[in-house]
Amino acid sequence: MIEVKELKKSYGQKEVVKDVSFKLEKGEAFGLLGPNGAGKSTTIAMICGLVPYDGGGILWGDQPMSPSMKRRVGIVPQEIALYQTMSARENLLFWGRMYGLSRKEAKKRADEVLAIVGLTERGKEAVETFSGGMKRRVNIGAALMHNPELLIMDEPTVGIDPQSRNHILETVKKLNHAGMTMIYTSHYMEEVEFLCDRVGIMDHGEVIASGTHKELCRRLVGGTVIRLELEEANEAGVKALEQLSGVDQVTVQEEQKVYDCFVTSPHEVMSGMMETVVEYGIKVSSMEVQEPNLEAVFLQLTGRTLRD
Repeated sequence: MIEVKELKKSYGQKEVVKDVSFKLEKGEAFGLLGPNGAGKSTTIAMICGLVPYDGGGILWGDQPMSPSMKRRVGIVPQEIALYQTMSARENLLFWGRMYGLSRKEAKKRADEVLAIVGLTERGKEAVETFSGGMKRRVNIGAALMHNPELLIMDEPTVGIDPQSRNHILETVKKLNHAGMTMIYTSHYMEEVEFLCDRVGIMDHGEVIASGTHKELCRRLVGGTVIRLELEEANEAGVKALEQLSGVDQVTVQEEQKVYDCFVTSPHEVMSGMMETVVEYGIKVSSMEVQEPNLEAVFLQLTGRTLRD
């Protein structure tokens, strides 16, 4: 449906997007996962035509993306894009008209969208009286007014309560299951795992890995992570753990107090790890064996956690 080919963007001497490429099939949910500053929002802005790109291109089908094609895209920006003194329904009517709907079409669609986002009973109330989560739901509703073929969502759950977040995620999941194609950016690992068929992991302006959840987890060198949380840092202990047979890699987080040991067979290395802990006087507050997941993939590829 859409192909992003080697997109580039720089601001002055700083290159913020570096040869980003990915394809999106019709009906698919594709996640762009990465920390703040990874280049996700800039990539999205270029796809939507809000920011010109310095190199590369965007295809819709086999044709270059044109202004008329952009009308088939709905965008949910990271910042709330609503008129606070207007009601939820008035905001939807405004954005529906901006997307080219007639008055009659906009009125009908506004009622449908209020039902989709679960705000039918609050539709006549001013947005300024809403919680952060409710505003986010109206923000999503605005992007749905023209029933887009592609919905792009840029971190739509930032700064909201867990109940609203769950409602948004369930709504997005239902829309995708109904056939809507999506690009979803987030730095919340669990959101992307829940919503997306395929994932592109971004860091420092580049897509450093992409694929399905299973494909990405198979990239792990040492398929399991043993996480040791320490009471105090122990540099000599880290070096000793790295030398153990069966330990493929050790990354250190949080001021040298969290060790993530990537291992192929945790049961075979556990006894050696315990002996090292005792020998080097490592004071362990907790030990956890974690199955392969996207967070472990990101940690191994970048040497840091997603929130860092």
